[in-house]
Amino acid sequence: MSSTNEEVDFELPPFVRLYKNGRVERFTVPTILPPSPSDPTTGVASKDVVIDPATPVSARLYLPPTSSPPPPSKIPLLVYFHGGAFCIESAFSSTYHPYLNNLAALANVLIVSVEYRLAPEHPLPAAYEDCWTALRWAAAGSDPWIAEHADLDRLFLAGDSAGANIAHRMAVRAGTEGGLSLEGIALIHPYFSTGADEVGSFGDRLWRFVCPGAEGGTADPRLYPVAEEEAVKGMAGRRAAVFLAEKDHLMEKGKAYYDVVKGSGWGGAAELVETAGEGHVFHLLKPESEAAGELMELLAVFLNAA
Repeated sequence: MSSTNEEVDFELPPFVRLYKNGRVERFTVPTILPPSPSDPTTGVASKDVVIDPATPVSARLYLPPTSSPPPPSKIPLLVYFHGGAFCIESAFSSTYHPYLNNLAALANVLIVSVEYRLAPEHPLPAAYEDCWTALRWAAAGSDPWIAEHADLDRLFLAGDSAGANIAHRMAVRAGTEGGLSLEGIALIHPYFSTGADEVGSFGDRLWRFVCPGAEGGTADPRLYPVAEEEAVKGMAGRRAAVFLAEKDHLMEKGKAYYDVVKGSGWGGAAELVETAGEGHVFHLLKPESEAAGELMELLAVFLNAA
């Protein structure tokens, strides 16, 4: 290294590296897929919209084909937040586009998949703020597809890994600030902590990498819901589903989250679903597997339950 400023501060191989001088290197970028007016397999239409040009926050919308006679019956609205440790992936990627396209078709829901800013170029709370902007935009019926086709009384939030963390934070904020009515939230393999990791451990360094202003490291309430049980008690929504995987390194933390929700006095109904023999976000890594299909079916049932 030519100077101490070129020393590595943190890296998440094989994706991103941050140097002490603030320079960021990204080694892999997601493959971006375009939207389609009609998917040849599912018939789902998708389009990209800019929500806030100043930020910019954008989203990809997925509209399943209607089978009911005009005027079509309105369908649930799902706002989805992608995963990636707050620092990688995209709502438009070859990972998330096929997944949400298929989910929209199977569950018959209109999906808003949020493209939020990533750390370390945009540290937290940037992603939280972007997603809050997108959620309010969607809940207001700001797009013609939403206004025409979505039942805003059946508004759901969902996400995987870091996206599940975001979904939780949005539900907490909706409960605190009011003005939004949520039917439910679905958290898939959520990214949380069970308290303060040892200073200098990977978990501690990763959280400080994406959220440099965090006090207490992984005991930050945004990552450690036990620290804000009263806020969890006031969380918006009538139902919550927490999906875990047996071999996921975050499984015990997901269980701890579920226990916090159940023990907080939250007025909604919470359920826990575990998949045996699978690891973190297996449904995205092995989308054709039987277990991935079963997980999507369970999510579809949750989104359509009365």
